[in-house]
Amino acid sequence: MTIPRRSWRAAGTLAAAAVVGLTGAVLTAGPAAAHTPTWDVTCTEVSLHLTAYNDDVTNQVTVTVDGKDLLPTETFGKGLDKTIALPEHDKALTVRLVVKAGDGDQYSRDESKQAPVCEETEKPTPTPSETKPSETPTTATPTPTATPSETASSSAPAAATPSPSSPDLAETGSSSATPIIGGAAVAVLLAGGGIMWSVRKRRTAQH
Repeated sequence: MTIPRRSWRAAGTLAAAAVVGLTGAVLTAGPAAAHTPTWDVTCTEVSLHLTAYNDDVTNQVTVTVDGKDLLPTETFGKGLDKTIALPEHDKALTVRLVVKAGDGDQYSRDESKQAPVCEETEKPTPTPSETKPSETPTTATPTPTATPSETASSSAPAAATPSPSSPDLAETGSSSATPIIGGAAVAVLLAGGGIMWSVRKRRTAQH
């Protein structure tokens, strides 16, 4: 049985078209699977893991938080690994990742994620410590007193002097007349002595 030439040509054309189609599908699927923009967001940081990009072109990545730049536009080649700390926040933040692939917009990414608020861990209540009394009592240092003044204070009262109008003191055993009496006694003794001397002299003269 002979097959017409036209049938062979038609079959060859279909086979060639199938091969071209498969090749195109493989080529198309290859680069799409190669671009891998992986990123994670926690309450404290943003982690970027961009791998398998085309190193022959210029790729760009930008990260913003609530519209403000967290990572200004940065260029990279085959890949980029970076961890960026988030600012402190008391409410959820919107983190946006924009990746522009240099070999086609079909490989670019524009995604957003939420950064939750970090849960505060409760601090353990400190156990009150028992204060032990001091074994040795503390004695207060006595405060030195002021040095007494060597000179008497000028405000001390002066010794009282007797007033001229005060009454005479009571007389003791001696009197103002005692010297006169003593003088008279001495005169009597001298006179007596003189008389006895003169009497003795007269007797001597008579003998």
